[in-house]
Amino acid sequence: MFFSVVIPTYNRKPILQKCLLALESQDFGDIVSGYEAIVVDDGSTDGTLEWLAANADKLPHVRSLSQSHQGPAAARNLGVEQAQGDTIIFIDSDLVVTKDFLQAHAEALTTGYKESDRLFTYGSVINTCNFDHPTAEPYKITDFSAAYFATGNVAIARHWLIEAGLFDTRFQLYGWEDLELGVRLKKLGLKLIKCPAAVGYHWHPPFALDQIPGMIDREIQRGRMGVLFYQKHPTWEVKMMIQMTWLHLILWGILSLGGTLNERTMASFLQWLINQGKSQLALEIARIFLNWYNVKAVYAAYTEMLATE
Repeated sequence: MFFSVVIPTYNRKPILQKCLLALESQDFGDIVSGYEAIVVDDGSTDGTLEWLAANADKLPHVRSLSQSHQGPAAARNLGVEQAQGDTIIFIDSDLVVTKDFLQAHAEALTTGYKESDRLFTYGSVINTCNFDHPTAEPYKITDFSAAYFATGNVAIARHWLIEAGLFDTRFQLYGWEDLELGVRLKKLGLKLIKCPAAVGYHWHPPFALDQIPGMIDREIQRGRMGVLFYQKHPTWEVKMMIQMTWLHLILWGILSLGGTLNERTMASFLQWLINQGKSQLALEIARIFLNWYNVKAVYAAYTEMLATE
């Protein structure tokens, strides 16, 4: 089994360095014949490509590709198209894996293939704010994911991606391009195999108030892309996923007091929690108004869509 690890990146050079060095430290047995790490730079302006070129001798498994800023869907497609491996592993450029990461995916795939080849493996993703030692973070209940196909840590035979049609590059804003491909993979009969031994540590900076404007913008983008997702797959399941139901409208409307609890009215309380060393709790509370922004964006985009039909 030869792996091609496809990693789209955009202005994440510091954590990308840790990501790639972890991939260069893999231990594996006879199941894995080899691997490559394909970094697809999506128009970074932070010197990512220059750093890759300057450190090529330290990264013998890395191949770098570049494109203008077109989004992760186009970047992943380029990586798959250029991949030499028969099996693709998708990870994000802010994910730091353990030394037996590839071996764990290989063992799970090999075991699954004894029954059927219509499957893919989904590894564990543990969120961490610890930049110096990201792999020191324990698993938390908030790390649980019920997603069917999410590209943070997934391994799949390349031919299934080709047969499904790869990622839809119309998803140029934030969100949903991987789960939308997952719907098409599910229609092909592929089964998700959990692979908890393939652990990746997803780093993000500790929550701070200056991150909120960017987070609100991502929620609005996610809402717009959610409607594109629903246009392609107009099912109740997708409506639930993108939060385009009266249940979500009522739930987040009530919890946010109709938007009264927002980034301005809650700023002092959130900052107090951060000062107490409870930035994760502050983030979870901020999700109340972030979800309200998302739901409003979904309905605004859906109304816009109906008006143009």
